[in-house]
Amino acid sequence: MTLNQTLLAMHRIILAEDDESMRGFLERALVRAGYDVVSFNNGADALERLKEEPFALLLTDIVMPRMDGIELARRASELDPDLKIMFITGFAAVTLNNASEAPTEARVLSKPFHLKDLVNEVERLLDE
Repeated sequence: MTLNQTLLAMHRIILAEDDESMRGFLERALVRAGYDVVSFNNGADALERLKEEPFALLLTDIVMPRMDGIELARRASELDPDLKIMFITGFAAVTLNNASEAPTEARVLSKPFHLKDLVNEVERLLDE
């Protein structure tokens, strides 16, 4: 990857969320915060895009059709070990433990959350 590609990827987020209104809500908030966001309604399509170009962060729901967020994150981290990963979920009982196949460095943000919290978490994760 060239330096220019690396710099462009630093503020690029790929979003996978099957709920259309939630996806739009998240995308608008992140764009307003200065991020370039590409969004998909399922994990399979998001994975195909990850194969084509670099992103700084994968923001994904856990429960989705076609490919769940944990499988997406696992495959995405195989493609790009430096990709930051954040899960968003409405299922408080869903935990990412050592037995799961989720990348160990992934963060979890439980719904409902305030947009300010989302943007703060994204900024914190990308600054690491």
